Amino acid sequence: MLETGDMAPDFELLSDSGETVRLSDYRGKRVVLFFYPKAATSGCTRQACGFKDNYSTFEENNALVFGLSPDMPDALKKWRDEMDFPYALLSDPEHEVAEAYGVWGEKTNYGRTYMGIIRSHFVVDAEGQLEDVQHNVSPEKSVEEAIRQIEPA
Repeated sequence: MLETGDMAPDFELLSDSGETVRLSDYRGKRVVLFFYPKAATSGCTRQACGFKDNYSTFEENNALVFGLSPDMPDALKKWRDEMDFPYALLSDPEHEVAEAYGVWGEKTNYGRTYMGIIRSHFVVDAEGQLEDVQHNVSPEKSVEEAIRQIEPA
């Protein structure tokens, strides 16, 4: 399990626009990574819209935002276009990045047990270290905690 102070695992994923995104390309900026189970579902939409509604706060504090899920880029593009998200959505269909961040795990819903994304977020500092780690967080709490972390004290 990753903890505050650990180096953020680097990754390379396709975005909703089909571009390759590497975390290491954003050194020098803070990056907020939020992991969500599935595009266009209720909880995921609340989380993603929370980041959208507060996007100016992240920009003002020199922080980029990326949403990550196992959805394919086409599905992410459709959702991003419908919701007008100002940040990129990244596709992790083999859940390799989710596993590296410790957010791929067993879930139970309506009595069914399965493997999936455990809603979480990470704030990566300009040097690539984790400065905030929130596992199994509610959609609203994810946004609140990320804002609390990036705003000056």
